[in-house]
Amino acid sequence: MASAEYLDESPIEFGQIRVVQSSSAMPSQDSMEPTFSLPIGLPLSSSHSVPLPFPMSHGTTTLAFIFQGGVLAAADTRSSCSGLVACPAAQKILPIHSHLVGTTSGTSADCALWKRILARELRLYQLRHGRRLSTGGAAKLLSHMLQPFKGTELSVGGQQCFGRERSGPSLYYVCSDGTRLKGTLFSVGSGSPYAYSVLDQGVQWGLTVQEAVSIAREAVFRATYRDAYSGNCVDLYHITSKGWTRRNREDLKEEGVHPQWRVSFSTLTVETARE
Repeated sequence: MASAEYLDESPIEFGQIRVVQSSSAMPSQDSMEPTFSLPIGLPLSSSHSVPLPFPMSHGTTTLAFIFQGGVLAAADTRSSCSGLVACPAAQKILPIHSHLVGTTSGTSADCALWKRILARELRLYQLRHGRRLSTGGAAKLLSHMLQPFKGTELSVGGQQCFGRERSGPSLYYVCSDGTRLKGTLFSVGSGSPYAYSVLDQGVQWGLTVQEAVSIAREAVFRATYRDAYSGNCVDLYHITSKGWTRRNREDLKEEGVHPQWRVSFSTLTVETARE
C-alpha cells in the first residue's frame, strides 16, 4: 500500500522559472527587469515547440541480458548529432544506485535529466520507508513519470533498468511513451538489429562472466560496423547481488568466431554449396 500511495504523488516539480507577462501593465523606465514566478507543476505539453534548424538524427547501440552470473550491460560511446560526432566518449550507462543502472538511448540531455529524477525519487523512497524500491517498482515509477509526456518531443528512446534482487536478477525496458516490458534480453538503438543477430545466437543462461563479456563486446562491435551512428569504444557493467562493477573502457574490436557460430556458418556454407 505504501508503494501505491507513493506513486500517486507527482514527482515532476522542477522549480523552473517563467516570465509573467501582463498586457495591462507596462514596465517603467526605472525598472526594466522581468518578473518571474515559480510554477507548481510543469505542463510541458502546453509549451510552444521551437522548430529545429536541421533534423537531429541520432543513434546508439545499448544492450543488456541476464545470465547465471547476474546482468551484463554494454553500450558504445559515440554521441552523434545529425551527420556529426558530437562526442566520441559519451557515457550511455548511468548508475542509479548501488544495485541499479540504466542504459540510455535518445537525446542525451533528456536521458540524463530523467536519470537524476529517478535517482532522486528512489532515494526519497528509501528514506521514507527504510528500504530500497524493487527494480520492478523503479521501472513502474519511471514509466508513470514518462507517460504524461507521450506525444511530445521528449526523446528517451529506451531506458533499461536492471538489478539483482533476492528473487534473482531482473531486467526491464522503459520507453518515453510509458511502455514497460520485462525480459531477459534487450537491445535498444539504431544498431540494435545488428546486435540482436549476435545476442540471439550466443546468449545462454549458463554463460561464464568472461563468455558473457565476450558476447556483449562482439554484439556492440558488429552493430558499430554496420551502424554509422554507433562506434568508438564500448562500456561494460556487471551487476550482481553485491552491486554493479564497471570494466575498463575498451576499443571496439572483433572477438573472434564463437564455436557455436562456427558450426552454424559451416552448415550454411555446405547447404549453399549443395544448392
